[in-house]
Amino acid sequence: QVQLTESGGGLVQAGGSLRLSCAASGNIFSIRTMGWYRQAPGKQRELVATITRDGSTNYADSVKGRFTTSRDNAQKMVYLQMNSLKPEDTAVYYCNARILRSGDLLLLLYWGQGTQVTVSS
Repeated sequence: QVQLTESGGGLVQAGGSLRLSCAASGNIFSIRTMGWYRQAPGKQRELVATITRDGSTNYADSVKGRFTTSRDNAQKMVYLQMNSLKPEDTAVYYCNARILRSGDLLLLLYWGQGTQVTVSS
C-alpha cells in the first residue's frame, strides 16, 4: 500500500506565505516525478509545479516567481513554498507522485487527499 499525505494548508491573508508538505509512505522502491496540482471551486484541476527526482522543476505561469517546489528523496517528501499569495490561489492543493512499488515493481501514479488553502483579500 502506498499513500501520499499532504499537510500545511490553512487560511492566510493576501501577500502571506504558506508551506505545503507531502509525505509518501508504504511499499516504495523509488519515487520518480512529484507534482502539485490545485482545484478551485467550479474549476478543473490544474498543474501548479512538478519536480523530477534529480530536482528539475516546472511551474505554471500563474505561480512562477512566487512558488517554489523542492523534495527530499531520503525522507520521501515534497514541498511547496508559496509566497506572495493571492486570493486567486485559493484552492484544494493535491500532491501526486509516480512511484515504483516494491515487490511487483509497478510504476503507478498516486494522489494525496488534498489540503485546503484559502487566501483572504
